[in-house]
Amino acid sequence: MRTPLLDALRPALYLVGRAYFGLRLRGVENIPAEGPLLITPNHQTYADPPLITIPFRCPVYYMAWDALFEVPGLAWMMRRLRAFPVALDNADPKAIRQTVRLLDAGAAVMIFPEGGRSPDGRLQHFKLGAFRLAVAHGVPILPVTLAGGSDSWPPDRLLPRPGRVTVSYHPVLRVGPARDPKAAARDLAERARAAIASALPAGHVM
Repeated sequence: MRTPLLDALRPALYLVGRAYFGLRLRGVENIPAEGPLLITPNHQTYADPPLITIPFRCPVYYMAWDALFEVPGLAWMMRRLRAFPVALDNADPKAIRQTVRLLDAGAAVMIFPEGGRSPDGRLQHFKLGAFRLAVAHGVPILPVTLAGGSDSWPPDRLLPRPGRVTVSYHPVLRVGPARDPKAAARDLAERARAAIASALPAGHVM
């Protein structure tokens, strides 16, 4: 889906993020210029996808909680942001097929390996779906850390408050041939989680 308005608004979004959240972007040189790519950030707020993709120069698609697509008006907006639904409670073959189609077309896809937002800002355990896809299709992983979001916009607040948010883009994790795909996916998930944890404050990792 082409959403040129979203791309045109990225500079304004960065300025708003700087003014309201003290937004800092670190390691942007680690972002590949093109896909296919799987982006695997930690998840703290509803604003994570647009904030994380500010410095990207290629279209980014997002897996998003399917319940959000049932809210009138919100579904239309999320699709304009290149989001597509995924069921969080069980395997979702339709979402997986959509992801594979996008990756085969050379796109970048964002999947939050924690599943939903962290309830307390701490890094949660990772689901392996994104890493299994990476191993199966030879797609590199870009780990991304968002720090400070849970302080500005905790789950119990309707709207965010001013704060200091830092987004760190870590070196890409390449995927090679694997004799044991399950073990390779677990290893990849552990490497991505370690990279993300390295940019979080002490006490923010389970």
